[in-house]
Amino acid sequence: MPNCTTFLDVNACNRSKTALIIPSRGEEYSTARLLDQVNRIGNGLHRIGIEAGDRVCIYLDSSPEYLISYFALWRIGCVAVPTNRVYREAELLYAVRDAGATAIITDTPGSVTAGKIRKEAPALREVIAVGGGEGATAWADLQGSSPYLRPAHCRFDELCQIQYTSGTTGRPKGAMLTHGNWIAAMDAEREVLGLTGDDTYLGIYPMGHVGVSWGISALRAGGSYVVMERFDLEPYLDLAERYRATVLAGMPPVIHSLLRSPPGTEKRLASARLMISGGGPLVPAVWRPFHERFGIPVVNAYGLSETIVVGTGTAIRPEHYTTADEFRSVGTPVGFSEVRIVDENTPERELSPHEIGEIALRGPSVAAGYWQMPEETASVFLPEGWFLTGDIGYLDESGMLFITDRKKDMIVMSGWKIYPTEVENVLMEHPGVRDVAVFGCNDEHRGEVPVAAVVPAEGGLTPEMIVTYAKEQLAGYKVPRKILIVDKLPRVNGWKLMRKVLREQYCPPRP
Repeated sequence: MPNCTTFLDVNACNRSKTALIIPSRGEEYSTARLLDQVNRIGNGLHRIGIEAGDRVCIYLDSSPEYLISYFALWRIGCVAVPTNRVYREAELLYAVRDAGATAIITDTPGSVTAGKIRKEAPALREVIAVGGGEGATAWADLQGSSPYLRPAHCRFDELCQIQYTSGTTGRPKGAMLTHGNWIAAMDAEREVLGLTGDDTYLGIYPMGHVGVSWGISALRAGGSYVVMERFDLEPYLDLAERYRATVLAGMPPVIHSLLRSPPGTEKRLASARLMISGGGPLVPAVWRPFHERFGIPVVNAYGLSETIVVGTGTAIRPEHYTTADEFRSVGTPVGFSEVRIVDENTPERELSPHEIGEIALRGPSVAAGYWQMPEETASVFLPEGWFLTGDIGYLDESGMLFITDRKKDMIVMSGWKIYPTEVENVLMEHPGVRDVAVFGCNDEHRGEVPVAAVVPAEGGLTPEMIVTYAKEQLAGYKVPRKILIVDKLPRVNGWKLMRKVLREQYCPPRP
């Protein structure tokens, strides 16, 4: 029976094992306690009329209640619709109305927002609030239900989640994820990380993001999942040291922060055997010195919401790590994944090694399509199972994947194609640069021109210094035509770069 939470039953033979740790709340959940809560909430949802097939929105901060909601919904055959607690009223309404959600699971302040949208979301019948709320069913009332619940029988191809994309290229699209997608993803992540019951995973990815899959995979392997709601360097180091974390969630900004940490920090991460990176390019100027200083292999992973990260994707493996392909590659396919490079305009045409084109993935974790978007689905989910990612890259002779950019982020200036990531990698080598984003602005004469937003490191840094450096390292057409010195860059949840926001803020509108 392919229900996503049967691993709680499988691991119940070690009922006292600490599975979930929430340091900010001083809470720990054994496998037995976690299963008890999942069953109680599942029965409670049934009691208030939530049935198999219903879509239920989760509108919480990362918390045990968020994870329990996932598991309880899957266990009774419902469809989870995860959202981010920072969503404003209009963003929440879009997800609830588009998914046709019958219920929202939230907290007390969130119940106020949910109450405001009820009239505009006709399918919405129930608001469930942790801590209670006016007009809402209290989470505590659901906890009073029976702790015994047999999981619903679900087919591998049955929908269990609608995962909305970040909407960086337009209105959010709901990727339809199935029970089979999730089972394959957990198996692939366990393989690539070598997860066992002895592992402790320190997670920082928001639970509304598919990055939560790393934590779920750790639980499935019988390990422990330490939850950190938001990344902050000093508490991160404290948690890694206190719980002797063996697998660390990371991302480029995290790894960059560790590089700037004082000498001796290495000892605080002594228990770590792996660090995960994803969600954006890990440039050699950060990756290489991190490896040399900390000696912790980085699993540089590539995947999307539509593939549950590396469920169908690629990753650097231990056998690659002696060079990590000069610290540039995202590795080879994981599990039963396949990857190929296709012509951007004719995706039926496969390209040869080192030819740059669009990355296409195929495998068991590729979503079933976009919810209620048949045209968008047909344009990227091809009949033979290939998913067009919208990312640009190439394969080398050995099948290692290198990403150059997002398809829609590519800049075309007077016919020249400029890949922002390539330029960013070069600029990050400058000692005065802490962070950088390159994006295209409209230009009447050239169509587009490259612009760089630079966060300086300590010390003086001028636009002229950046331009001089870029001219020494790059072909003339790739040199940014404008340099912006900024305090920080816009990132989703502090990590995924939002070039669209920079274009809207700094680029003139098209005439």
